[in-house]
Amino acid sequence: MRGNSNIKRMMTALACAGSAVVVAACDGQMTTTVSSTADAGATPMVLATSDIEAGRYLVLVGGCNDCHTPQYAMTNGAQPPEAEWLKGSTEGHTGPWGTTYGKNLRLTTQRLSEDQWVELLATGSSLPPMPWPSVRAMSDADKRAIYRYIRQLPGEAGEQAPDALPPGVTPPPPAPPAGTAPAA
Repeated sequence: MRGNSNIKRMMTALACAGSAVVVAACDGQMTTTVSSTADAGATPMVLATSDIEAGRYLVLVGGCNDCHTPQYAMTNGAQPPEAEWLKGSTEGHTGPWGTTYGKNLRLTTQRLSEDQWVELLATGSSLPPMPWPSVRAMSDADKRAIYRYIRQLPGEAGEQAPDALPPGVTPPPPAPPAGTAPAA
């Protein structure tokens, strides 16, 4: 049942994210500098002072850290520090599909050009809880902003996340957070 609650939480987060974008767009206090990569009115996009800030905002409201950053969801966003975000996770998401793990997006962006990243987000599919329909609906400008944000994150890129496990296979416990000793 944990998998179903993860999916419901992700869908709720995405619905809230969409609402937040609409509310923010209506706020007269928001900076309305348009990114140089804007799709000339074709698709709504986040407006921010820079592509990096737009990408950071999208990562936060899109719930990317919930699956792609170890300890983030379990600590309600208190851990780890931003320099450790999006390094993939050994915390599995289990459901009827088996167990999936949030991929290391830093490694993904290192092996893809910006155009390849945009194409991946436009055509990608994988097992839950990745919200591909919502990701595919993003503007190209927002996809590029996320890529640029991830690429500028400091520190090492980290390790590859575990491969998905088929239904019926019990996943191992998650690895301890970086910088801590394993439990005895």
